[in-house]
Amino acid sequence: MIAAKFALVGIVGYLLGSIPFGIIVGRRMSGVDVRQYGSGRMGTTNVLRTAGGKAAALVFFLDLIKGTGAVLLAGLIVGRDYLVVNGVHWGVLAAQVIAALAAMAGHNRSVFLRFRGGGRGVATFFGGMAALFPPVALFGGEIFIIGAGLTKFVSLASISAVVGTYVVLVPLTIFNRFPLEYLIYALVGSVAIIIMHRDNISRLLSGKERRLGEKAKLRT
Repeated sequence: MIAAKFALVGIVGYLLGSIPFGIIVGRRMSGVDVRQYGSGRMGTTNVLRTAGGKAAALVFFLDLIKGTGAVLLAGLIVGRDYLVVNGVHWGVLAAQVIAALAAMAGHNRSVFLRFRGGGRGVATFFGGMAALFPPVALFGGEIFIIGAGLTKFVSLASISAVVGTYVVLVPLTIFNRFPLEYLIYALVGSVAIIIMHRDNISRLLSGKERRLGEKAKLRT
């Protein structure tokens, strides 16, 4: 039964993350399909460049809720049950991490979009972290704001923010005995986000990355 619950939280998290809010909001508020512009993705940054600030703010909030909602639902589904694997007890925190990572996977590779044209998972990652451990999520958010403000590169700020959440959790886990699940989530989430930004990294290195404020061009 508990194994089925763990599988269920993964499925629920993935489906929640798969909801293409960027596309829905872009069409409703601006009458455009954001996938036809800029990066071709449905994340906040491309919505900002394509549909404007109000649409981007709404998409950011909704994508954030994907991660938060997945964690909260996992807590309700698993409750006080736990799964034993090789003598190790995995409880509600492990289930919540699975759900949050599944939500990121759904956001990045949505089943409703035939696994293409998703986002990069940054907002969803921080939504999950906010539900797991809010102080670290706030710390990462501050890194993002400062990074984006100074460099005008959203991609660089995003990568710095997620890596920062992992780095700060390392000493907290080792010396303060914070739950290992937090560190696992930050590590796996950071690696996934860096992989999703590999095209941005290439453009950053070549000096061709788009800056904050630039409008998205129609894809050809």
